[in-house]
Amino acid sequence: MRPIYLDNHSTTRVDDRVLAAMLPFFTEHYGNAASVTHAYGWEAEAAVTQAREIVAETIGATPEEIIFTSGATEANNLAIKGVAEAYFSQGRHIITVQTEHNAVLDPCRYLESLGFEVTYLNVDRFGLICLAELEKAMREDTILVSVMVANNEIGVIQPIDKIGELCHDRNILFHTDAAQAIGKIPLTVQNVDLMSITGHKLYAPKGIGALYVRRKNPRVQLSAQLHGGGHERGMRSGTLYTPLIVGLGKAIEIADPISEAVQTRQLRDRLWKQLNLDGIHLNGHPTQRLPGNLNISIENVDGQALLLGLQSSIAVSSGSACTAAKIEPSHVLRAIGAPDPLAFASIRFGIGRFNTEEDIDRAANCVRETVQTLRAAS
Repeated sequence: MRPIYLDNHSTTRVDDRVLAAMLPFFTEHYGNAASVTHAYGWEAEAAVTQAREIVAETIGATPEEIIFTSGATEANNLAIKGVAEAYFSQGRHIITVQTEHNAVLDPCRYLESLGFEVTYLNVDRFGLICLAELEKAMREDTILVSVMVANNEIGVIQPIDKIGELCHDRNILFHTDAAQAIGKIPLTVQNVDLMSITGHKLYAPKGIGALYVRRKNPRVQLSAQLHGGGHERGMRSGTLYTPLIVGLGKAIEIADPISEAVQTRQLRDRLWKQLNLDGIHLNGHPTQRLPGNLNISIENVDGQALLLGLQSSIAVSSGSACTAAKIEPSHVLRAIGAPDPLAFASIRFGIGRFNTEEDIDRAANCVRETVQTLRAAS
């Protein structure tokens, strides 16, 4: 029997409906969307246009404001570096958060090496930023604020609308990484200038994402990071990968953040209730978090031994899949004040569309038994 998959924050299985929508564009409608002189190109262009409209409608944007990328990492890099290059004459100060994904932190560190100044905001014990601290950090030369919608490790949801209002009151651009949030909670770009999304956290394939770039009030300027063909309003050159774009559009079309959140939240709460162990800690906000997210730390247990003990029965992680191989505590858990022993002994459960109550019950039993075995052995 394969392990129960509870690592949906890392990646998700492609939904059968998404795969069915994609397949014809590999073998039948395989034209290049930029080939405007024949039917094959027109078919591909129409499919891309439809997907662009679906993504835009979901977040309250216009189709022209959607730039397709290879995923959220590229979208984050395009947003942060693109703004930095386009607006450096107006200022070289950027604000972000200590608990951001490395796809935001690393571009910021890169810009620091070029002479930009970055302020990394602290968070409270739940992982939330303080709006007063954000406002205090804003300066005349601040050109960009980047705060993710929902944290990929502890699931905490930031007050995006209020952050956007603060930015716009001071004519500062606001970028948000919505990779974990798209399709799971309602999203709007009303107070957002740039929003990164990805497909593989939402039952679409890996290798596809998008960046929302505001066109009015203000019209955001970006310096392209890829050159060669002028695709996507000149912001992202490269032949459009029509099958993956179709898959992203279909995944967003069938997502139901309201009803699906009820299901995943019930399963999450069921798991938390059944993990009835001494010395167990919930990481992140108890309620203001992604519905399918549960991040815990367990006292008096070696973290590596715990994951090794679970790996044959449950597919989980100790944090971001992008940094899981590093033998050091999660920077997110450190930022919320977790001591190293607890940060090492953490488990991130990502509950998704295809999980069942049986999965949850088996997983809870496995965690309890493994912890008890490890504690007895020590």
